Amino acid sequence: MTTFSQKRFFMNKNIGSIKRKTLLYKSKVDYGGWTINHIVGCTHGCRFPCYAFMMAKRFGWVKDYNDWRTPKLVSNALELLEKELENLKEEVSVVHLCFMTDPFMYDDTKNILIPEVKEMTLKIIKKLNDEGIRVTTLTKGLYPEEILESPYSIDNEYGITLVSLNNAFKERFEPFSSSYDERLLSLKRLSDVGRKTWISMEPYPTPNIDATAENIEYLLDKISFVDKIIFGKLNYNVGSSKYSGNDVFYRTVAGKIVDFCDARDIQYHIKTGTPLSEKSTVKILQHVGVNK
Repeated sequence: MTTFSQKRFFMNKNIGSIKRKTLLYKSKVDYGGWTINHIVGCTHGCRFPCYAFMMAKRFGWVKDYNDWRTPKLVSNALELLEKELENLKEEVSVVHLCFMTDPFMYDDTKNILIPEVKEMTLKIIKKLNDEGIRVTTLTKGLYPEEILESPYSIDNEYGITLVSLNNAFKERFEPFSSSYDERLLSLKRLSDVGRKTWISMEPYPTPNIDATAENIEYLLDKISFVDKIIFGKLNYNVGSSKYSGNDVFYRTVAGKIVDFCDARDIQYHIKTGTPLSEKSTVKILQHVGVNK
């Protein structure tokens, strides 16, 4: 059996391409700031439903779910970035990849990263780092070994989305993303060599959607090595919104996360709209050393 460490990220298939007129923008995500989405669509095809897919369909960027799962790379992303940084360099101190797609997109049919996406992402990170700009990333794929090399800033922060360890839940809602075990291993490898790591625990399901959701202690134990945790409830899902104990459940779980992080000196943010959210933690990814 091929292990994670034995895999090589080689060309698996071509993806489409588009050109854009702009690239850098300020996200409206409550903890967001300057952001880049250099791909339209996502092979992971999450079914919570996915907010990014809903917005892409609403604005006519994609036609349907199958179109969303056939990503298109912004071929002039590096050219745009260079031009925009000429005017924005003094304003931009950190850039996030990505809120509307995945920077290390995974091909579940071959268990590899999509090379075109990976290569463009690494070039963007290096360009930003060369300009003295820190990068934060979030993926449901895997982190390539190149991240460990010297061209990339030690101040970058690398995150994964992880809301469950239940494979039945994953099969239903995250069917085409990397496995939970490999995702965790990928992040742990970065942490073990001193890279900054974080977890997006959003959208976190209610117990009627994931039977293991109440036992968040097990999940927290698996991610105790990270530097930061962001937690948010599941929105846009009929089952979650109709769960009779919705507010009490999220208040209880959020409280457990706060206690867990306080005991281990882990920074955290409970997202706006989720019980126990506080404005004081909202800039968790914009500044190093955010106070709790």
